[in-house]
Amino acid sequence: MQLFSDYHTHPQAHRLQRYTFELLQPWAESARSKGLRDIAFTDHDRYHEGIDFAAIEALRARNPDLRFCAGIELDNDPVTGGTGRRWVEANWSRLDFVLGSVHYLSAAEMFDSTGQAHQFEGRRIDDLYADYFRRIREMAASGLVDCLSHLDLIKIHGFRSESPVAGLIAETLALIKEKDLAIELSTAGWRKPVGEQYPSVEVIRLAKAAGIPFTVASDAHSHVQQGENYARLVQVMQECGIHEVCVFENHRRLVVAL
Repeated sequence: MQLFSDYHTHPQAHRLQRYTFELLQPWAESARSKGLRDIAFTDHDRYHEGIDFAAIEALRARNPDLRFCAGIELDNDPVTGGTGRRWVEANWSRLDFVLGSVHYLSAAEMFDSTGQAHQFEGRRIDDLYADYFRRIREMAASGLVDCLSHLDLIKIHGFRSESPVAGLIAETLALIKEKDLAIELSTAGWRKPVGEQYPSVEVIRLAKAAGIPFTVASDAHSHVQQGENYARLVQVMQECGIHEVCVFENHRRLVVAL
């Protein structure tokens, strides 16, 4: 089974950089070298000023063998989230794909950043999990996303809920199914303290049983990370009986057999 797409990438990384051919072309060359042919650019919405749709069109013209989706990762940033949502609404028809993410709980810092494990220390982890998935449901209900990214990101620092995952996530998966959204299978967790893909095998199986479709992603913040650990992800997918992935064009989901 060969994975051909990567639907979570950050050409700007974690700083504002205007899309240019010079910024984007290395992503095309890296994708081609790794056997990837369908890439979604999903920079954080706080950097939306750097997104240039004309630059993506130029990249497409210069690389006709590859497919590039204009996308964005919509976050729940308490400072920039409102501006990001308004930008997505204004540019919905120009975007192919919108990821929905939750990186903030009650603090002003992203809980998944390096050095932020202290947000979890001394607190009841079940309460944090419940809060996190409530925020995921708010994002899913927004009407502005096509897919939820790294669904159980809350585990990133290795803090695990004591409650059964099925009970914690049942309402969230039901809403995702009701809204006809996808969730991503992400390799990013393997390079984080938790050392596990997002979401866990248990959550993947629950989502599959609910009939929720999947994208595959690396959450690459450098073109070098594109498709990272895909061979490992294939093993997880085979274990869970997943033999197809979805891709998007102008928010229309297409299911592709592997």
